Amino acid sequence: MKQSQTSRRSFLALAALTPLAAMTTTACGTSGPGSSSGGGASMWYLTGEPNQTIEQKAVDAFNSANPNNKISTTFFQNDAYKTKIKTAIGAGQAPTIIYGWGGGTLKAYAEANQVDDLTSWFDQNPDVKNKFFPSVFGAATVNGKIYAIPNQYIAPIVLFYNKELFAKAGVQPPKTWDDIMSLVKTFNGMGVAPFALGGQSRWTSMMWLEYLLDRIGGAGVFKAIFEGKPNAWMDPAVIETGTKIQELVSADGFIKGFSSITADSNADQALLFTGKAAMMLHGSWTYGSMKKDGQNFVQNGKLGFVNFPTVAGGKGDPKNGVGNPAQYMSISSKASDAEKESAKKFFKDGILTDTVLTAYVNTGSVPIVNGIEDKLSASADKDFLNFVYDMAKNAPNFQQSWDQALSPTAAEALLNNIDQLFLKSITPQQFAQNMNATLGK
Repeated sequence: MKQSQTSRRSFLALAALTPLAAMTTTACGTSGPGSSSGGGASMWYLTGEPNQTIEQKAVDAFNSANPNNKISTTFFQNDAYKTKIKTAIGAGQAPTIIYGWGGGTLKAYAEANQVDDLTSWFDQNPDVKNKFFPSVFGAATVNGKIYAIPNQYIAPIVLFYNKELFAKAGVQPPKTWDDIMSLVKTFNGMGVAPFALGGQSRWTSMMWLEYLLDRIGGAGVFKAIFEGKPNAWMDPAVIETGTKIQELVSADGFIKGFSSITADSNADQALLFTGKAAMMLHGSWTYGSMKKDGQNFVQNGKLGFVNFPTVAGGKGDPKNGVGNPAQYMSISSKASDAEKESAKKFFKDGILTDTVLTAYVNTGSVPIVNGIEDKLSASADKDFLNFVYDMAKNAPNFQQSWDQALSPTAAEALLNNIDQLFLKSITPQQFAQNMNATLGK
C-alpha cells in the first residue's frame, strides 16, 4: 500500500531531473516513443510493486490474445516519468497510451489538443463506461468531454480511529464537526492527542481542507476553483473552512509538534496504533501499512474507520468523498490510426479484467469497478474493503485531491499556504487572497 501513497502525490512535479532508470518490456518490439510495430501501441507506466507486475501481466495476456494489436510497455520511476512524459508530449513524441492522474495536467493536455477526446468512443461502448464507478470520471473530464479512461483502484481519505481509546473514553466516533470539537476536549483531558498529523508533509493537512470545504460549501465551490472562475477562492465557504481549521489547531486538536512530523516515515500512523493519538484523517492506503507495521493493531480489531463528519448548516452531501478517484490513461493525438485502435482495444479488453481485479483485491486495494462485492467479501480485509467500496460507489461527488486537480504552479502555492494556515502565520482571509492570486496559473 505504500506504493499507493507515492501515487497519490505523484501529480505534483517539482522539477529536479531524476536519472531515468527506465525498463522496457516488449512483446512486439519498441521502436521509440509514439511508435510500435505490428499495428500495436506503445505505453509508458510506473515502476513499483505490486502495480508494475499486475499491469505487465495484463499486457502480456492481452498481447497473447491479440497478436495484431500488441502493446509494448516501458516502465519509469515516478519522478523520471513525470519529466520524460512532459518532454515527449511537448516534442510530439509521446507514447500511444499516456499514463496520468487526470485533473490539472490532463486539462492542459486536452486544451493543447495533445490527447484525444474519448467521449464518442465511450458513447459507442456503454458497457465499458458502465463498468466503472460514475464518480471516477470527474478527473478525466475537461469542459464536458472525457479525455481518459480510469484504471486501477480508488483511494479515498478516511477518518480512522483507535477503538480501544474510544472504549476507554466511553465515546463514539464523530458524526458532526461539533462531535469532533467535543472529542478534542475529551482526549486532551485523558492526555491523548486527539488527532495524529504528519504536518511537515503538508498534503496531509490538505485533506482536512478538502473535506471541510466540501461539507461546508458543497462540491460546487472547488469546481469553480478548478474551472478558474473569478474570485473562486474568495467564496465564504473557503473562509469558514480556514476558520474552523485554526479553531481546531488552537484547541490542541493535533499532536503537539505536528508541523515537524512527516507522513513518508509513517510516524503519524504509528501515533494512532500505539495509542498516542485517538484519530487520524488519512488515505485508505494507510490501512495496509498499519496492518503490516502496526503490531497486530489491525488484526486485533482495534482500528475503526468512518466517513468525514457533517458540518451544521453545510451544503455538502455527507456521502461525498475526496482523495484519489483513480489513475488514468489517455491516447496521444500524435499516434497513428492503427496505434489508436490498438489502444482502444486494450482499454476495452485488457484493463481491469477479472484476473487483474483479483490481484488488486489481494493487495488490499479496491478496484474502481461495479459488481465486485463477492471478491471483496472473500477477503480477510472485507470490512475495510467493503467500506471503501461503498463509500466510493455511493459518492455523489468524489473530489480529486487538490494538489492533483490544480496546475503544478497553483498546487505548490496551495501547499505553502496550507502550511502557513495550520501554523496560524496567515489568517483564513489571507489564505483565500493568496490562493485567489493563483487562478489561471
